[in-house]
Amino acid sequence: MRDNARPMQLSELRQRLTALGAGPLHAQRVLRHWLHALPADAGRRKPEHHFPKALFGALPALREELAGLARLQAEHPGEDGSARLLVALRDGQTVESVRLPRGGLCVSTQVGCAVGCAFCMTGTGGLLRQLGSAEILAQVALARAGRPVNKVVFMGMGEPAHNLDAVLEAIELLGTVGGIGHKNLVFSTVGDDRAFEALPRGAVKPALALSLHTTKPDLREQLLPRAPRLTPTELVERAEAYARATGYPVQYQWTLLYGVNDGDDEIDGIVRLLGGRYGVLNLIPYNAVDGLPFQRPAWEKAADIARRLHRQGILTKLRHSAGQDVDAGCGQLRARSLDTGERVVALRRRAVSGPSPLLPSAGAP
Repeated sequence: MRDNARPMQLSELRQRLTALGAGPLHAQRVLRHWLHALPADAGRRKPEHHFPKALFGALPALREELAGLARLQAEHPGEDGSARLLVALRDGQTVESVRLPRGGLCVSTQVGCAVGCAFCMTGTGGLLRQLGSAEILAQVALARAGRPVNKVVFMGMGEPAHNLDAVLEAIELLGTVGGIGHKNLVFSTVGDDRAFEALPRGAVKPALALSLHTTKPDLREQLLPRAPRLTPTELVERAEAYARATGYPVQYQWTLLYGVNDGDDEIDGIVRLLGGRYGVLNLIPYNAVDGLPFQRPAWEKAADIARRLHRQGILTKLRHSAGQDVDAGCGQLRARSLDTGERVVALRRRAVSGPSPLLPSAGAP
């Protein structure tokens, strides 16, 4: 009997299958059916004719245990076809997943986060615990029970580089048994040498998303106070090396904060930093959080920034943050569920007003 308070790892699950007499093909079938949300008897070969007796006898309880790793507590659909999922874990903690348009899924890797990004709801509560690799994978299985998933981005709650072994274990299974193309697995990080060293060594090499947010070292330290002390230039150099090695362009993430990192000085800095690099810049207008002193710039301003960067040779995409119409930025659904116990949140879009008072001179136009 396992300790349910301990996060389940994929390696542990494999060991349990082996102890039940499963050979490699048996284990692969159990994992594939779980990860694809398939019935136990799906396929031509029925488990009662194919599995060892001990494994077949344990299968119903095992499948129930795997289903209990991640259960849907609340779903909040957005106007853009996305849906924020509040996911309950076996120990009572909750994390968020996001079903994205066109078959994408954003998953969490930690309960909370230790990076403490100044503009992020998840970072305000610190790190509570790591997710096991099986809990990360369970978010995919849960989402696939509702619709197909052909892309998984590790951009939910938590910093994947701080739970590296579990995240890489999940990536390896998703890129093999999980049937997801390697370039459609996206490892997101604030920038950590451990990740830059480990990713090229994996059998499954995911695409890389780098949370950049500014070209200024001092401002970056304010916005991401507990991120590794690598300058934007150093981060881009490491990301560029990985992109050239894998053939997948880096996705540079830039959360647009009104009056903070949306000024002409940052536009010039982006052109200097990313000019000629193998990557794309994703501009994401901020999803405002109650109690935090940041706001989203007007869409017209964000679109103008994207156009100016395009004209100067920077491949730029202006993106909606999934769930903006339900006020559901990373960590917000979980925070509301803890504060109110509500299972449904109201739909509304917050208006934009003045700049952040926290960093009044940083990049203001």
